[in-house]
Amino acid sequence: MNREKILDELYALQDLKYRDFQGSLIPSVPRERMIGVRTPELRALAKKIGYDEAFLRDLPHGYFDEDQLHAFIISGVRDFDLCMEETEMFLPYVDNWATCDQLNPKALGKRKDRLIEKIREWISSGGTYETRFAVRMLMTHFLDDSYDDGYPAMVAEIRSEEYYVRMMAAWYFATALAKRYEEILPYIEERRLDPWTHNKAIQKAVESRRVTDEQKVYLKSLKCGII
Repeated sequence: MNREKILDELYALQDLKYRDFQGSLIPSVPRERMIGVRTPELRALAKKIGYDEAFLRDLPHGYFDEDQLHAFIISGVRDFDLCMEETEMFLPYVDNWATCDQLNPKALGKRKDRLIEKIREWISSGGTYETRFAVRMLMTHFLDDSYDDGYPAMVAEIRSEEYYVRMMAAWYFATALAKRYEEILPYIEERRLDPWTHNKAIQKAVESRRVTDEQKVYLKSLKCGII
């Protein structure tokens, strides 16, 4: 499907009120780059289009909604090698938290040995959204049976002034506390995170239903002053 037809499809689904609401949540994207298509309709359109190499090679896209559509198409690719190839091509063009977080390719979990090597590259790349994506992949695929003590250490070592990197690191540790409390707690007790991320991780963990009331009380006692 050529770009003109895809844009026609997107504009046919346009919701101006949703565009304005969405724009307030994603201030880094200029409003003129937003068409205003709701997520369920983007998902449905991605399924309709399927793997469209011409669209996926047409980078950078002009509209945020095209980026979202691109992320959903990649997320639907089932072959590991193809999925990884498309992910690596697209990541440098991701310029906002929403597209980064919509990029959730389940196929990457099929080869965790190869995924973790890519995660190491992305997390040390210095790129805001490559790093955010890497931490999210660690959170999604490496907190259960594939957990290793070295993985939270990778996140704890991140030092960034980027809000969207620090927020993802906090989300990672809050989720890790909910899933592996005893193993992750030393990172909080020893204050191995920067103060902002440390406090935000505690805040998000305390908001989780998977953390016990007793654990919440103790975590609150570990909050530190922001320097």
